[in-house]
Amino acid sequence: MAKIAVALEQALARRRLRGEAGRATPRVIAAATGWSVADVLCTSGPQDRPFEEQHTRYSIAMVVAGTFQYRSTLGAGLMAPGSVMLGNPGLAYECGHEHAEGDRCVVFWYEPEYFEELTGSRFRVAHVPPLRDLAPLVVSAGAGAIGGGARDVAWEELAVQVAVRTAGLAARQSSNHDALPLNAAARVTRAIRAIDERPDANLGLATLARESRLSAYHYLRTFERLTGVTPHQYVIRARLRQAATQLVTERRKIIDVALDSGFGDVSNFNRAFRTEFGTNPRAYRERAR
Repeated sequence: MAKIAVALEQALARRRLRGEAGRATPRVIAAATGWSVADVLCTSGPQDRPFEEQHTRYSIAMVVAGTFQYRSTLGAGLMAPGSVMLGNPGLAYECGHEHAEGDRCVVFWYEPEYFEELTGSRFRVAHVPPLRDLAPLVVSAGAGAIGGGARDVAWEELAVQVAVRTAGLAARQSSNHDALPLNAAARVTRAIRAIDERPDANLGLATLARESRLSAYHYLRTFERLTGVTPHQYVIRARLRQAATQLVTERRKIIDVALDSGFGDVSNFNRAFRTEFGTNPRAYRERAR
């Protein structure tokens, strides 16, 4: 299991042992005038009833482990690793874990004047899917949260980059209200959990569709509708996020990282990594350190 999910699994195990209700626990990582960032572990599950909350500041929550359903007046979506939950000050919202328990997010909070000076706008959509343009920022935030080789993250610079880039991508997104098959979110959630637990496994479209009891065509449409990416894109990005995090936080050989992440050879890994992150694995590791 990826190191970034270990803390979540440990928190879920403690909750089960103690018989406690699920809850979100933030750990502030860094803060300065106008912004703050926290590592937030949520241990809620299907047994916990969702309740309405309200964003007090601009919020950009990068999901790094687990899944949950997010609903606000701006829209709704299935949040999975690599995706980003958005919130405006005063916006009411609800997070639910109807189909699986627990998630971990790195959340950037911004005071209104600071955020609007950076971006000049408010969010008009509830979330952004796991897009390539956000991948380096998600990995940097996740690696910084778990420590290791990224303890000296320039959080202020990262907070500015996250705000500007996310706002730009969000402005190009649109809400989709098409009807979904019965139990679609539950089926896709199970698939995402399986992928994130073993991104190196051979989980092709046919296998995922069969396990979800949908035709390949309907599964493809449903997965993309809920996550914003195709199953293949999600699998590749899950592998690359795991690999990038290991490169930054561990001292393993690049070839071992590539093979353990599900890539058959280093040349394919290098090509996919450069496409996703704009540089090769070695340069990425050196730059991060």
